[in-house]
Amino acid sequence: MHPRRPDNTPVKALARAFRWKRMLESGEFTTIAELAEREGIAPSYMTRFLRLTLLAPVIVEAILDGKQGPEVTLARMLEPFPIEWKEQRPVR
Repeated sequence: MHPRRPDNTPVKALARAFRWKRMLESGEFTTIAELAEREGIAPSYMTRFLRLTLLAPVIVEAILDGKQGPEVTLARMLEPFPIEWKEQRPVR
């Protein structure tokens, strides 16, 4: 049996979200609107992606390791989810 490879789409989305979060937290940009303008995207689009940084670490790790189930798609990741980690369903 071959190990699963991570799905690039969710991995890239997580990388983008955490990069943007880091840029905001560092003070490089003071608002989402300012950063979104710099990136050439709508602030609402950026906000949807930034929510991915609120996923439980176990879920992020599963996605990065390619251990998430086939139902874990970018579209599903961008749907509303509970903020509390214990309320987020584990990814299998």
